[in-house]
Amino acid sequence: MSRIGRKPVPVPRGVSVTIEGSTVVVKGPEGELSQTFRPELKITQQDGQLVVERGADNKEQRALHGLTRALLANMITGVTAGYRRGLEIIGVGYRAEKKGDQPLVLSVGFSHQVRYPEPKGIKITTPTLTSIVIEGIDKQQVGQVAAEIRAFRPPEPYKGKGIRYTGEQVRRKAGKAGAK
Repeated sequence: MSRIGRKPVPVPRGVSVTIEGSTVVVKGPEGELSQTFRPELKITQQDGQLVVERGADNKEQRALHGLTRALLANMITGVTAGYRRGLEIIGVGYRAEKKGDQPLVLSVGFSHQVRYPEPKGIKITTPTLTSIVIEGIDKQQVGQVAAEIRAFRPPEPYKGKGIRYTGEQVRRKAGKAGAK
């Protein structure tokens, strides 16, 4: 059996879980998330914990067993604490600006400014001109928004300029050797 799938997911106080067929709705202090899972997997709530069981032992259901458990755990963490992803902007003249309900405005070396509207369920802030913080309750959506913003100007390997995740190590290449 899957080591991850066998672990029960603890449901903390203040979080309510509703299971209707293969749809699970999780409500907590931060918000509400719902997701529909494959009907072959049985999700039950026992003693304040969520348990995922599979019907057969074929390869597909073994793979989905751990995935389903991880998605449920991510939903519970999202409605209790939320998720946060940071981005750093490195480069002369590169900066980000976000004012109120306006879209995120990036100046990253193009002839024009790049505007990125804030998706529903996501909060984007710019504590400094060279950092961006993305917060939300859906782990997948937070990661997707961070990846889309990073894709406007990914870090380049020669000078390291661009948008990178906080703490990301960029592999650097040596430049031209020069004529001798």
